[in-house]
Amino acid sequence: MRLVASDLDGTIVGPDNRISDRTVRAFRDCADAGVEIVFVTGRPPRWLTPLTDALGHAGTVICSNGAVTYDLGTARVLKARALALPDLFSAAAIIRKLYPAVRFAAETVDGFHLAPGFLDSGSEELPGAKAPAPLESSLTEADTVVKFLARVDGASPDEFLQRVRPAVSHLVSATHSAPTVPLLEMSLHGLNKSVTLADYAASRDIAPADVVAFGDMPNDVQMLQWAGCGYAMASGHAEALAAADKVAPAFADDGVAQVLESLLRRL
Repeated sequence: MRLVASDLDGTIVGPDNRISDRTVRAFRDCADAGVEIVFVTGRPPRWLTPLTDALGHAGTVICSNGAVTYDLGTARVLKARALALPDLFSAAAIIRKLYPAVRFAAETVDGFHLAPGFLDSGSEELPGAKAPAPLESSLTEADTVVKFLARVDGASPDEFLQRVRPAVSHLVSATHSAPTVPLLEMSLHGLNKSVTLADYAASRDIAPADVVAFGDMPNDVQMLQWAGCGYAMASGHAEALAAADKVAPAFADDGVAQVLESLLRRL
């Protein structure tokens, strides 16, 4: 084990946006043992406070499902893989035919563009969000779109993904990470967490066999398959569990910490 790659939400970060003390200790023990750590999340860079507040992490974070490589210590985007606007709008048109009441939003390296109605009535304002406006008017070629979001009512997250993904697969990569919200996350065609993680590991001469990865949702599937040892959380999605080599105890049981403690004893 030379590199630990971990998802955040549902894997080490809870609904309260906190990381347990036991998990913090396990990651610090990994660092003390010379094991590299990289966090690989669907979150944008501006939503990484659990890493700074709990862990004091100042290293690299792979954000937005692989679209952004971010240096947390310097608060700097190292690389962004943008989704072309023609592909975004073509995908939107296809999804709208399947789900006429769909609502869209777009994540850029500079903020969050919301189409009208994307947020539920009475929802708290999202940090970094622009005033709601049709994406066709708010987005320009100067915007670096790293994630395109689609949301509907009245469908399960899995049903939404299963219907939309094959219809737009020639334009974008589609996945989801919200267990109960029908919210699709789309990015550059062919991009997922594993693509950027593989680049990161190669830049440090770390082979996949030396990588231990943790995740819990469909957006973690390729990362779990790529890593030499991929652990899905016992509390995770069926797709993640099917893709992983091994199963970590549930999130509520500090599953990642339990596995890391065991692996460190073998070093």
